[in-house]
Amino acid sequence: MSEKNKKEENDLMEKIVSLCKRRGFIFQGSEIYGGLAGTWDLGHFGVALRNNISQHWWKKFVDGRRDMYGVDAAILMNSKVWEASGHVAGFADPMVECKKCHHKFRADQVSEKCPDCGGEFGEVQQFNMMFKTHIGASDDSSSVVYLRPETAQGMFVNFKNTVDAFHPKLPFGMAQVGKAFRNEIAPRDFIFRVREFEQMEIEYFIRSEDWEKYFEYWRGEMLEWMEEVGIDMSKVHELEVEKEDRAHYSSRTIDFEFDFPFGKKELFGLAYRTDFDLKSHRLDYIDEEKGEKTVPHVIEPTFGVGRALLTILLSAYREDEKDGEIRSYLKFKPNIAPVICAVSPLLKNKPELVEYANTKVFAPLKEEFGRVIWDDNGNIGKRYRRQDEIGTPFCIVVDFDTLSDDAVTVRDRDSGEQTRIKVSELKNYIKERI
Repeated sequence: MSEKNKKEENDLMEKIVSLCKRRGFIFQGSEIYGGLAGTWDLGHFGVALRNNISQHWWKKFVDGRRDMYGVDAAILMNSKVWEASGHVAGFADPMVECKKCHHKFRADQVSEKCPDCGGEFGEVQQFNMMFKTHIGASDDSSSVVYLRPETAQGMFVNFKNTVDAFHPKLPFGMAQVGKAFRNEIAPRDFIFRVREFEQMEIEYFIRSEDWEKYFEYWRGEMLEWMEEVGIDMSKVHELEVEKEDRAHYSSRTIDFEFDFPFGKKELFGLAYRTDFDLKSHRLDYIDEEKGEKTVPHVIEPTFGVGRALLTILLSAYREDEKDGEIRSYLKFKPNIAPVICAVSPLLKNKPELVEYANTKVFAPLKEEFGRVIWDDNGNIGKRYRRQDEIGTPFCIVVDFDTLSDDAVTVRDRDSGEQTRIKVSELKNYIKERI
């Protein structure tokens, strides 16, 4: 990457971080006390965007299918779960410490010299990334539990419960959206690498001879979902992970990488976990069609909510010139946008405009679409700029003409064009465009 391109990418990241704070998407965790490394808080529009992402995922992969069963497992589980899965013994990253400044780094992400001071590194050590705590009133070894480092094991330990409750036939899957925790050595790059994050995961149980077919099937499903939520597919790449770099349970892994401003990095993953997990937990399955007891194999599509959110923000960010000024806006797809439309009275100190806008425009649209907000702060130009940065597809303005012709001005986010629409036609106008 040239120095010019590198600067442009760094500028883009700075613009995204600034916009996220300014418009209430993402804030530094514990900010008034100096923050806490690797933690971030979602503001109002960040929560809305996060929910739209996870709900779209759930609708597509769970509600939209006949072969998928949801679960919401506890974050704290018996420590034997993590012993059986291999996490207690092997969930570690290589770590080095600078002898001069004593800063710590992942050994596989630095060169021979410390990037902070140029000092020499000490020997590589293995650092287990699980957060350990104690449950109950005692603090001896019998009370040790861990904050889960992944959501997958919560599904595996509920495999038998799901089979007993629903009697599914192979192939079938289990899906979960939930928090996971990893004590990252060096969290960085905004919300890309953090210590508390949310996963959307599927464990899809198959017969061993079918693994290649379903691996390709889920590869296609993942790519389709990325496009549906507005990820820039021209920046998505597939990396076939070599054996020495794969997780201990995987026989094949594809990383879907994205061209982030800070480099090409992993976005989502697809793994063939074989029968490792069910064997580790001593779980099997009666395959009635074959009349035999078997241990199903597993295809695992994994999505990170935070990385999806960041990628969608980067993909949606645009700049153009409007009225002689540089305008920044988020070109979200309507199905993902935190807000579908904003309703404004032309003047907030005119009761007749406020009353009409509230009762005849805002209230009906709010009831119909939910993701509708009221905005009467500042002049119309400032409202438009604010809603552009939030990513709102439509701004609806009630003016004095509305009182006589029952029509409003609808302004399109992307083009800036304004169209006069009858209030009675508003719902259909918006439905046709989302």
